[in-house]
Amino acid sequence: MSTSTTGRHLQPSIDPDIGYRPGPLGRLGVAVTRHARATTVVWLLVIVGLGVFAPKVEAELSGAGWQANGSESVAARDLAQEHFGGNASSAIQVVVHSNGGPATEGAGKAILAKATKMLQQDSRIAEVVQPQPGATLSPDGSTAVLLAGAGADTNDMVRAATDLKGPLEDLSTEQVQVNPTGASLLWSDFNEANLSAMLKSELFSWPVTLAILVLAFGALVAAGLPLILTLSGLVASAGSLVLINQFVPVSIWAMNFAMMFALALGIDYALFLVVRFRAARMGDHDSPRLAIAETMDTAGKAVLLSGATVLISLSAVMLVPSPSFRSMAGGIMLSVIFVLAATLTLLPLVLFKLDQRINKLSLPWVHSGEHASPKFRAWGERLWKRPVLFGLASLVVLLALAAPIFGLKTAMPSIKVLPEDASARVGYDLVQKNFGEGAPGTLQVVADKADAKATAKVLSQDDGIAGVMPAMPASDGTDHVLIQAVPTVDPSNPALSDTVDRLRADLPSSAVVGGAPVENLDLKSQLDSSTPLVIGVILALGFLLLLVALQAPLIALLGTLASLLSTAAAFGVARLVFQEGWGSGFFGFESQGFLDAWAPVFFFAMIFAIAMDYTVFLLASAKEHFEHTGDPKDAMVGSLAHSGRVIFAAGAVMVAVFFTFALSGPLPPKEMGIILGIAVLLDAFLVRLVLLPVMLRLTGRAAWYVPRWLGRILPNIRFSHG
Repeated sequence: MSTSTTGRHLQPSIDPDIGYRPGPLGRLGVAVTRHARATTVVWLLVIVGLGVFAPKVEAELSGAGWQANGSESVAARDLAQEHFGGNASSAIQVVVHSNGGPATEGAGKAILAKATKMLQQDSRIAEVVQPQPGATLSPDGSTAVLLAGAGADTNDMVRAATDLKGPLEDLSTEQVQVNPTGASLLWSDFNEANLSAMLKSELFSWPVTLAILVLAFGALVAAGLPLILTLSGLVASAGSLVLINQFVPVSIWAMNFAMMFALALGIDYALFLVVRFRAARMGDHDSPRLAIAETMDTAGKAVLLSGATVLISLSAVMLVPSPSFRSMAGGIMLSVIFVLAATLTLLPLVLFKLDQRINKLSLPWVHSGEHASPKFRAWGERLWKRPVLFGLASLVVLLALAAPIFGLKTAMPSIKVLPEDASARVGYDLVQKNFGEGAPGTLQVVADKADAKATAKVLSQDDGIAGVMPAMPASDGTDHVLIQAVPTVDPSNPALSDTVDRLRADLPSSAVVGGAPVENLDLKSQLDSSTPLVIGVILALGFLLLLVALQAPLIALLGTLASLLSTAAAFGVARLVFQEGWGSGFFGFESQGFLDAWAPVFFFAMIFAIAMDYTVFLLASAKEHFEHTGDPKDAMVGSLAHSGRVIFAAGAVMVAVFFTFALSGPLPPKEMGIILGIAVLLDAFLVRLVLLPVMLRLTGRAAWYVPRWLGRILPNIRFSHG
């Protein structure tokens, strides 16, 4: 960023190759062209060095971490694992169902013996508990549950579930069915289905993306550059995540989200730079090095600010004390850093080396590809003449779509997120059918031995509990007991939350309540309390960054509020689709009656980051024009003429990328694809190309006014070059 300098600060000298004093990014662009070999070697080392680890990303990254650190349920799980032979929420339950007689006799008995031997040979399994009458053996004897205690942390138990589920299912015969289930299996099956869906969606999105870019650029070589740059950044970030996972557990979701988000964002950044460079070479006929300097001092600066906004938005998610959320946000941030680095160092070098060859394999209209679009200039003129009409129309649409957000309900994902043939779901259904509605969500209460009777009494007298098992003494001889209680309702039923709240209020002080469904409830409670803080931090930091970048309080505030409006509209539509089930048949999912609880905080950060991305692109262009002419009309119309086509093309790419994730796979990727796709659709085409330009029109010079006292505090950042 170029800043004004006074007094002791020295002005950078005029570069003889380009004829003006470039800013820091301009100098960076010129430097990589002059040190082409060193830049190439560094990037080859980064891509190849980290790329070696990238293929291991699926196997290495963790599958668990969906918990609220410091919660009572996590404490209960740790106690159960340490003192009760691994009989914790992460234990694996092997459901053996016989169609011809008791599951513990004949063929069923032989299969239970084989399963027991298989489990005992795995070092991650602690004690293996045989089916117990009245607890893990159904009243008719047809269904038995073999309990494989957790002898490792939750991440390793998910890996154990992945390794064991195939061999265990292979024990099935025509008469006896074997289905592992439990929380570790659920996450294993879910992560597997999710990854498969993400990869399929990626395969669909790449050709669609390339087609849109070819239409936008009019040349195959130019269109391919954003994809190559983004792929380089993704390979590097995947390898980095594998290395980081050796020290801190990283969720596989970090890579899943990074694949989609970095693809869309990286294409945005490269698109902005490539369009600006081609304009400088084709329109202004600058020399290649001068074109690079101008591109970096203008578009490069906007890209850097946009990247900073994205990183700031995602960093706020780190406030949620959950390993999965922190590693997901961290994974996306890492991929954005690599993509940003590639865009600001490797891309300028590639553009410089290709120069006019960037237009090879071009379509007939490529030579009309000037930076300013006549069509978007005409659109800007139309908005300037009728701002109230267009502004009110867009505002009414956005408010109407945002209105349903007030009835939005959230909950942690139910078993419905898994395919019907997934082992965890089949086993879940068998347990529910043969042991009771609440059996798959059995509660685990760990208490002091002295409080065993009082704990059992409270559990047995609660209307939300269907049955209480005898107290189990600690296997290591410590002063603890484990009492398991079966709720009366399904684990996803909201009534379970009331039951847990009552128990925690009535149980002795030594008792801690846990179990897989309670861990979900505690995480939802943590998300509910963290979401307002995260949203507030994102809005405040987003406004401050826009204020620093644009030096204009009013338009920085309006830009932030406009981003908030499109985000609210996306969640309003999300309620209609996922809570009410509109379009569920078309998109191929079974409505849970709510939106997954992790969606509001995480998707808000992602949507706001994308929305601010477009805001920076448009307003940076507007500020550049205002710096040149001081004319509010030129700022508004000129920004649409020069950035409208880029925003339109980038928005089309993002919508295409996101909606490919809505058409395949389990429910959460569909939520991600549809919510983010709708958000981008509304933000790029309705907010950035209509509402925000109208705001510039109606506020006029006031949009760019900065109080004198504030101007003295802020760094003097300029978007015009020279």
